[in-house]
Amino acid sequence: MTASAPRSSLDSLLSGVALDVGRVLDRALAGEDIAVDEAVLLFDASGADLLAITAAADHLRKQSVGDVITYVVNRNINFTNVCVKACGFCAFSRGHLAEEGYFLPLEEILRRAREAWELGATEICVQAGLAPGMDGWHYVKLCRALKETLPDLHIHGFSPEEVLYGSTLAGVTVRDYLLALKEAGVGSLPGTSAEILVDEVRDRISPGRIPTAQWVELIETAHALGIPTTSTIMYGHIENSHHKAAHLGILREIQKKSGGITEFVPLSFVFDEAPIYHRKKIGGLRSGASGAEVMKMYAVSRLMLNNWIPNLQVSWVKEGPKLSQISLMAGANDFGGTLINESISTAAGAGYGQLMKPSQFRGLIREMGRLPAERSTVYDKIRLFESEANPVELLDQVDSPEERFGSYRGLSRSKDYRFRNFYRAQKNPEPKA
Repeated sequence: MTASAPRSSLDSLLSGVALDVGRVLDRALAGEDIAVDEAVLLFDASGADLLAITAAADHLRKQSVGDVITYVVNRNINFTNVCVKACGFCAFSRGHLAEEGYFLPLEEILRRAREAWELGATEICVQAGLAPGMDGWHYVKLCRALKETLPDLHIHGFSPEEVLYGSTLAGVTVRDYLLALKEAGVGSLPGTSAEILVDEVRDRISPGRIPTAQWVELIETAHALGIPTTSTIMYGHIENSHHKAAHLGILREIQKKSGGITEFVPLSFVFDEAPIYHRKKIGGLRSGASGAEVMKMYAVSRLMLNNWIPNLQVSWVKEGPKLSQISLMAGANDFGGTLINESISTAAGAGYGQLMKPSQFRGLIREMGRLPAERSTVYDKIRLFESEANPVELLDQVDSPEERFGSYRGLSRSKDYRFRNFYRAQKNPEPKA
């Protein structure tokens, strides 16, 4: 299997596609930015056109970033599942009095981070619900404690929704709150809470969520302060092709201004436990993206963003290892992180998310004829694995990840970190001696 179709083979594929699709692909392959309307055309394609679109995306991937497929050794720490908002797609959040609501204390967060560092992680990803009763500076204090304990560990933390929430509770501007996070040690922000950056869609699936304009302003402010971010999309629910293309167009315009986006991560809707799926109150709601939609999402993203955001990440948590592996043929060049713990997709019904071992990444990448490499959060190469010999790594030796690291299900059922206890303590603090 070749890593990417030679241009001669690609030309033969292009010769059999619809004329308008062929014109768009020719422009993309010539290094031009395709327009939003042209991306809509590609999102609507099927059959032989889809095969040509994925081949063209793979060709651009090879030209732009080569045959190296990266991954990062990291750990997710979702320190609370209690949230003041009730987004319809989110099965992770709980109300503040719910039996399954939890809140990890600082010492447990530090323990998890230290354990990850000792197992070879270079990053921790910290995201959570918007807990009521929380000190507005909690995120900043958390970063400061993590950095004091583990100064060389990269903190990839706090979505735009969380930053807005923290700044509101603290009574300061978003810019000042971002500055405080940076000074406390945040290395980058996840570009999550994006869903679809079209308010008519956001208002239906997550009313009350941060609006598009404010999301864009917050991300651009982070970039202006020297804080890089990732970028995401969540698709496979009620959006159409134009919504997806418009979303990509917004991300491209942000990147043209700032250059602060490190990667783009498409996230398909996991419907199994999503409240909006079970309530059946939103017309036209789909049960996640089809396999063809997933492949088109990666391919069109590469074709539209290639000149500006070269790193395109597959989501093995959402799609599973097999479809993620095949998606490397549709323009993707990154396999994501080891995670160790993943709670948000797991709560929604995803069958993956506990741990992907480094050796598993390398095996899946090599099967596709590509070269695996471990990277940092901001895509500096840490190790390139040119030899097929696998080094001995501590994470690869973990036999029972759920038993060793705990799971979302176990955490939400445990009585050790009940949010109700934290909430009561915040409402009724012990008197000082």
